[in-house]
Amino acid sequence: MKRLFSILAISGIMAFGTANATTIASTNTAVTTVASITQDDVEPVEEELGFHQELKKRFIEGGPGFMGIVLLCLILGLAIAIERIIFLNLSTTNTKKLTQNVEEALASGGVEAAKEVCRNTKGPVASIYYQGLDRVDEGLDAAEKAVVAYGGVQMGQLEKNVSWISLFIALAPMLGFMGTVIGMIQAFDKIEAAGDMNPSLVAGGIKVALLTTVFGLVVAIILQIFYNYIIAKIDSIVNDMEDASITLMDLLIRNKR
Repeated sequence: MKRLFSILAISGIMAFGTANATTIASTNTAVTTVASITQDDVEPVEEELGFHQELKKRFIEGGPGFMGIVLLCLILGLAIAIERIIFLNLSTTNTKKLTQNVEEALASGGVEAAKEVCRNTKGPVASIYYQGLDRVDEGLDAAEKAVVAYGGVQMGQLEKNVSWISLFIALAPMLGFMGTVIGMIQAFDKIEAAGDMNPSLVAGGIKVALLTTVFGLVVAIILQIFYNYIIAKIDSIVNDMEDASITLMDLLIRNKR
């Protein structure tokens, strides 16, 4: 009887141990399988480049030759545009306030007081007022001629260097198109040298061509926005100058009476 219990106990221990070993082995196998599947399925994630890094990469891919010239057009065009914008903003005058001050000075202190007001005011409108007041002693016709002549001089100063911006606007896309043509020629040269229509050879040349075109168009668009703003600002100041000239002549006529 004791021998029977001993045999049963040994059999139970062996069965339990075998079951545990099978479970552990199955678990290890599953873990190994999952790990191998995970390692196979997970692909390395490429780090996305920032805007500046991507721009630098595309600039280098486009070639330093034409891309550098297009960049130079952008730098020079922006420099001139910023200088013109600052100059035009400083040249803007509150015409109504200036006219009122000149009229009050003419009524209280005469022409010299009005000229002093113009000397203390910046801008082309004040300069035109001063030139007209300075010639009023020679007659209204002389004052009117002085206003018209000096108005043309002031307009020339307002439009100074603006033509260079329009040049860069036209030059940037033309350089981009030239880079496109050269890139296509290089692509066909590589195909001719290889003697085979390999897509990688064509793709490289076409990519360079398209990049130069894109950068040229981007530069032209940026400069065009600044150019239109400058032209609109000049037109606004010129209109103020014309209105101020008419107002000044009316003031001088009333003052003569």
